Amino acid sequence: RVGIIRFNRPEARNAVNNEIATGVEAALDEWEGDPEIQAVIVTGNGPNFCAGADLKLVATGRGGEMATRKGGFAGLTTRDYPKPIIAAIHGAALAGGFEIMLSCDLVVAADDTKFGIPEVKRGLFAAAGGLIRLPKRIPIAVATEMAITGDPITADRALALGLVNRTVPADQVVDAALELAAAIAKNGPLAIKNSLKMVREAQDLTEEE
Repeated sequence: RVGIIRFNRPEARNAVNNEIATGVEAALDEWEGDPEIQAVIVTGNGPNFCAGADLKLVATGRGGEMATRKGGFAGLTTRDYPKPIIAAIHGAALAGGFEIMLSCDLVVAADDTKFGIPEVKRGLFAAAGGLIRLPKRIPIAVATEMAITGDPITADRALALGLVNRTVPADQVVDAALELAAAIAKNGPLAIKNSLKMVREAQDLTEEE
């Protein structure tokens, strides 16, 4: 009862291109209407979760290919998905990869993972929603520091800040995410959907206040 999306460009550190973005959107579309699927896991093949944007595409003016109409960057970051999405992170979650992670509801991470938004070090800024989501997930002072220094944080600190749900050895990340998804899938589908919706709405209301 769990769908798994695995970024599969290990030779490019799983950087997002059109194939990844449209593939993610297609999988989410299929599972959204499938009553048997109660949770989705997003992970990466190879040593890294996702390096973010494919800079070769950006350099040639084809950055738009990395987004879809419904899901935005990587087919995911602007999508209001009715089922919980769990990020299973290993290696590094930096830049666009970090923004993808922040678009997920729950995070299981390898205990040696690095997290960050280093765009400012290149004279850029995170443009896929990460600068909006990050202050909702961790204290504003820490989010500000990460945003304007570009320095990463460790998995241990991410866990202490509540940015991730649990950390495990790298070779256990997907299994741990599957255990979490299985615990979710035991519950009633309508209860999962409405509970998730209410938690998200509460987060938005808190931010508005």
